[in-house]
Amino acid sequence: MTEATTETHGRLPQPAPGAGTHPLDNPAHAALTGPHAHLAERYGRILRYPVDVSPWLALPADPGPGDWADLAAFAGPGAEVSLPGTVRTLPDGWELTQDIPGVQFVDAGVAAAHDPEAVRLTPADVPEMLDLVARTRPGPFLPRTIELGTYLGIRRQGVLVAMAGERLHPPGWTEISAVCTDAGQRGQGLAGRLVRAVAAGIRERGETPFLHTGEGNVQAIRLYESLGFALRRRTRFRAARVPQAS
Repeated sequence: MTEATTETHGRLPQPAPGAGTHPLDNPAHAALTGPHAHLAERYGRILRYPVDVSPWLALPADPGPGDWADLAAFAGPGAEVSLPGTVRTLPDGWELTQDIPGVQFVDAGVAAAHDPEAVRLTPADVPEMLDLVARTRPGPFLPRTIELGTYLGIRRQGVLVAMAGERLHPPGWTEISAVCTDAGQRGQGLAGRLVRAVAAGIRERGETPFLHTGEGNVQAIRLYESLGFALRRRTRFRAARVPQAS
């Protein structure tokens, strides 16, 4: 988690209006109560992925004091937890530790196509995948993240140099994530080819691709727009620290 802020409780900056009315407004909740329900860990109305799968967790659309108490008990005193962008306020004692403006894009005519050089990655490839993520920092990728969906990679001389895959899975939708390319292999269009290839698999299941990135990640936004993704809404990537036990 990064970019601590001075705001520790109270009302937070809000994403675009209309949050909470569509599966993509709270995609982790839609996924954990839908296609990813088999992965869900539950404490009251709080849902989360196993900590070695994904940091995403889900609160109900209207979290009350009991929900925040359950989240605190679930995570443990002093723990840092990711929060959905739909969260509007933090209770007293919770410290906001990350608040990054983000954007959500959806398929608006992506030229999805399988790629002859792309190979499906397996759990045996996870050490290489983790190494590539550590060098390129596309976002969270953990030892069991590969269980969320299909991941494709491109190898050069046997070395994994680019990858992309599937993460959140709300009903009817699949998120493309972990899009990254080794610094020495950039400029060849590998990321775009892999996004199109992952999108092709999603489309074949009758689902629609979507993705997230930081609002300031201009290079990624240009790539996604060039591929045929369109901005759906603005969101926030947030994290907060659970109060220490008194």
